[in-house]
Amino acid sequence: MIELRHVTKTYETPAGPFHALREIDMCIAAGTMTAITGKSGSGKSTLLNLIGGIDRPSSGGVTVAGMSIESSTERALAAWRGATVGVVFQFFQLLPTLTIVENVMLPMDFLRARPAKARRPYALELLDRVGLADHAHKLPATLSGGQQQRAAIARALANDPRVVTADEPTGNLDSETAAAVLELFRTIAAEGRTVVVATHERDISRIATRVVSLSDGRLVEATTARSG
Repeated sequence: MIELRHVTKTYETPAGPFHALREIDMCIAAGTMTAITGKSGSGKSTLLNLIGGIDRPSSGGVTVAGMSIESSTERALAAWRGATVGVVFQFFQLLPTLTIVENVMLPMDFLRARPAKARRPYALELLDRVGLADHAHKLPATLSGGQQQRAAIARALANDPRVVTADEPTGNLDSETAAAVLELFRTIAAEGRTVVVATHERDISRIATRVVSLSDGRLVEATTARSG
């Protein structure tokens, strides 16, 4: 599902070139949950941005669900991203003036892959799945952090993506809520989606299929954490 070949990402800064990723080789199988670990600045977010087609490598190749990230046009990438990748952010990024169900419907409205009359029922179905059916018509500010993150996960699933990425999705949650959110990601992977999560969680190996560790932009360890 995901293949990175000799991937390097370099940013130009006033202090000179900054190598966010260096010669990364990695394959991620479909229907797995991969955890990307490492200290702040190790390259986790950059790696997720490349997988999600948000950024391009400076050199090397990135192929995700059949799409060549480095050689595609911006228009093709944008259309592919909307249909193929669901993104979950650390700070939720829910629109404050829209209800929870309206937030979940938004990706469907942009892509128009689902008939207009079917969007709200499907959004409600997704919210029911993450335990938020009773909060569908509330504004984000009235929900707890854990509830907002679950709403953000429902939104990420709105267009039935094959790949789901999450950048520190539990960074602002207490340990119990964080465990529940990570378990939800494990369930999503078990259904056949490919999930890639950047995280500091120490117990991630209990949930993830595979754990990949980065240090200073280099892949230093990749271990199989659990089967299936």
